[in-house]
Amino acid sequence: MLSYNGSGPYCYTHSLRMMIGPDAPPAAVVETLTGAPFGVQLVGGTLPFFDPYGWDPETGLDEAVELLGLRCARSAGGTPAEALGRLRAACAHGPVLAGPVDMGLLLYRPGTPVVDGGDHYVVVLAVEDDMVLLHDPEGHPYATLPTADFVAAWRAEAIAYSDMPFVMRTGFVREREVTGIQALRACPPRAVAWLTGRTDLPVPPGSLGGAAAVEALADQVAEGLAPDVRTLLDAFVVRLGARRLNDAAHCLALLGLADCATVAAGQSRIVGGLQLPLTTGDDRALEEGLRRLAPTYERLRTALAREAAEMLQPTP
Repeated sequence: MLSYNGSGPYCYTHSLRMMIGPDAPPAAVVETLTGAPFGVQLVGGTLPFFDPYGWDPETGLDEAVELLGLRCARSAGGTPAEALGRLRAACAHGPVLAGPVDMGLLLYRPGTPVVDGGDHYVVVLAVEDDMVLLHDPEGHPYATLPTADFVAAWRAEAIAYSDMPFVMRTGFVREREVTGIQALRACPPRAVAWLTGRTDLPVPPGSLGGAAAVEALADQVAEGLAPDVRTLLDAFVVRLGARRLNDAAHCLALLGLADCATVAAGQSRIVGGLQLPLTTGDDRALEEGLRRLAPTYERLRTALAREAAEMLQPTP
C-alpha cells in the first residue's frame, strides 16, 4: 500500500500540528486520532460526509489533543469587541488556533466572498492595529485580513455544528510524553465506538450513519442527486474521505493491524473512485460504487474489534 502525500483539506489537522510545533506527528497520524476516518454520515438525511455519525471537527480536535497528551484552553462567545480583545491578548503570548471560521468570508482567498463557503480552521499569529496576521493551512501562509472582516468570518454563523461564535484554543502544554505511535495505540477502541454508532452526540433529525447512510445516498443518486449535494461531494467530500481512509490504513498498518489496514485501504480506493463518475455525471457508476462501499464499514468495525482486542492481550 502506497501512502498518499499531497494537498488536501486538512485544515484543523494542519492547524493543530502548527500549534504543536516541530514535534508534531505526521498529518496522517493526527487526522486518524481525530476519529474522522471511522464512519460516514448523512446529516439531516441529505448532506453526506465521510466521517462518523455525530462527529464534527470540534469533537475531533478534542480527541486528538487528549490522545497526544496535550492540554489547551478553549474559549468562545462574547461580543465581537470582546472576542477580538481576547484574541489580541492571547496572541501576545503565542499563536492561536481559531475556528471554525467561515471560509467564504476569508477575503484574501480568491473568489470570496461566497455563500456556503464551508467551515475552516486557521492559526492566528498576531493582531496588529486593525489587521489580523494568520497562517491559513490551505495554501495561504502569512495571510492578512482587516479585523472586522476576520471577526465576520470567525462568527461562523453559517457553520451548522458551531454552537457558539469566536471559538479559539490557546495555551497548548504537554501533560505527558506521548509519541504518535503510542497515541495511535489508544485509538482502536474509540474507532470501534465511532463505527458502532455513538448516540451521546447531538445530530439533526433524520441523520443516518454507517451503511444506512451510504445506501440512502445511493438511493438519492438513483432518484436524481440534488445539485448542491453533487457539488459538495465533487468539490470536497470525496477527496477528503479518500485521503482520510488512506491515512487511517497507513496508521493501522503501523500498529500491525493488517486486516483493518486492508479494509480501510479498500474503502479509500472505492471512495477515491467516486470522483470520476461525479465529475462526468456517470450516476450509474456512482451508485454502484456507493453500494459496494456500504458494507465495508461493518467489515472495518468487526476487524478493528477483533484485532484491537488481540493487540491489548498481554504478551506471554
